[in-house]
Amino acid sequence: KSLGADHDATPNLLSRSHLHFMISRSATAAVAKMVSKLTEAERKEMLPKLTGWTEVNGRDAIEKKFAFKDFNEAFGFMTRVAIKADKMDHHPEWFNVYNRVEITLATHDCSGLSKRDVELATFINSVASA
Repeated sequence: KSLGADHDATPNLLSRSHLHFMISRSATAAVAKMVSKLTEAERKEMLPKLTGWTEVNGRDAIEKKFAFKDFNEAFGFMTRVAIKADKMDHHPEWFNVYNRVEITLATHDCSGLSKRDVELATFINSVASA
């Protein structure tokens, strides 16, 4: 007894969906593995250019503290950073009280500082000074 075209199509759709998921997952894992810690030479070249950022004691990360006129200005700054960070798929650790914002950057995929952190810190500095 034939089950008809609908039954025959369902396994193919599920297989394609499953295949798409597996390809997407593999691509995401491959991108994550491509992120590497900054080399000593890269650190010496890049980190001094990040005005106001300091290395975190006991951790391979950088941090910076910002002070704004008021909460509205601080929150606007955080919103601009959040939009950029989301597009980069690289999210900061941060803390906010009224007009103060403290940001720590590190790349979890490599357990330390990467070029992603330098790129985001550079963007953050440009937004803070705008």
